[in-house]
Amino acid sequence: MESAAQPRLERIVAADGSSRIDVSGAWLLRAILPHVQVLRPQLAAYAKDSKAQWDLRGVQQLDAAGALFLWRMWGRQRPSMLLKPEYESMFADLASKHFPVPPPVPRDRLQLLLDLGRGLLSFGRHLHAITVLAGNLLLDSAYLLRHPANIPWREISANIHRTGSQALAITALVGFLVGVVLSYLSAIQLKNYGADIFIINILGLGIVRELGPILAAILVAGRSGSSMTAQLGVMRVTRELDALSAMGISHTQRLVLPKIAALAITLPLLILWSDVAALIGGILSADLQLGIGYQQFLHGLPAAVPIVNLWLGVAKGTAFGILIALIACHYGLQIKPNTESLGASTTDSVVTAITVVIIVDAIFAVVFANVGF
Repeated sequence: MESAAQPRLERIVAADGSSRIDVSGAWLLRAILPHVQVLRPQLAAYAKDSKAQWDLRGVQQLDAAGALFLWRMWGRQRPSMLLKPEYESMFADLASKHFPVPPPVPRDRLQLLLDLGRGLLSFGRHLHAITVLAGNLLLDSAYLLRHPANIPWREISANIHRTGSQALAITALVGFLVGVVLSYLSAIQLKNYGADIFIINILGLGIVRELGPILAAILVAGRSGSSMTAQLGVMRVTRELDALSAMGISHTQRLVLPKIAALAITLPLLILWSDVAALIGGILSADLQLGIGYQQFLHGLPAAVPIVNLWLGVAKGTAFGILIALIACHYGLQIKPNTESLGASTTDSVVTAITVVIIVDAIFAVVFANVGF
C-alpha cells in the first residue's frame, strides 16, 4: 500500500517524437517529503520540455502542498495537461494568484563595522559588570575579615567538595592519558636521535609547568564553571535571588565568595593531582618504549625540572581558579528569568572562562620566560 501511494513520474515518448509525462500516486505532503530529493530533479528536467503534455489523471490523491510543489517546478505557469475535474480548482486558484518574488535584501556595507562595534560594547558591559562584582567581593571580604563569625564556612566546604573531591576521577584519567600520549609521541622522535634520557625533561617540564595547569583549568571550567553558572541561573529563574535581596542577604557574600574561595583552594590541588597522574602515565610509557625505569625517571626528575616550576603551576592554579569562578558567577548573575538565557549564558561562561585561562597562561609564559630553566 505504501508503494502504491508513492508519488511517481514517468516520461513516455511516442513514435512521432511527442512526449507525455505521466504523474501518478499520492501527491500529498507526507508522501512527497520522503522522496523530494528524487522528485525535484525529475520534475525540473521534465519541465524543461515545453511541448510535453502532463497527464495527471493517474493521481490518486492531491492536496494543496502537492499542487503547489508541481506548480513551482513548472515555473509558476500551467503546461498542457490532462487533469481530473475535482483537481481543476486547485490549479485554477494557483494560476489566478500572484506570488511576488521578495526583493533582495540590500547588503549593508557597514555591517562588519556594526558587528565589531556591538561586540566591543558587549565586551565593555561585561568587563564593567565583572569589575563591579570584584569590587563587591573585596568589600565583603574586608567585612568578613572584621567579622569572622559571619564567614560562610559551610558553603565554602560544600563548594570544595563539589569542585575538588568530585573532580578527582576525571582529572586523573585525563592527566594519565595525556602523559601516556605525550611520552609515546616524544619517545618516537627521541629514539631517532639517541636522546632517550631527555624524555624526563620533556615530560617533567611540559606537564608540571604547562600541560598540568592548563588541562586541569579547562576541565574545571567546563565542569565546575558551568555548574556554578547554571546554579545561579536557576536561582534567577526561580526568583530565589530576588528573595535573598528582599531579605537583605548579599549575593556576593553568600553565593559568589564561597565559590571563588573554594575554587582558589581546589584548583591548585587538582593541578598537583593531575601532574602526578600524567607523570605516572608518562613513566609507564617511557618504560615500555625506551626502557627507562621508574627509579631512573624519578631520580632524574628533580634535576631536569627545578622546583620553581611546580610553584609556578600552583600559582597559575590559584589565578585560574579565581578567574573561572568569577566569570562563572558573573554570567550566572546576568541570566534573565527564562530558560533560553540560562542555556546561552552557561555556554558563554564556559567559552569565556577557557579563553581567559589560555590568555592568562600565555601571559604567565611571557612574564616568567626566564624562570625555572
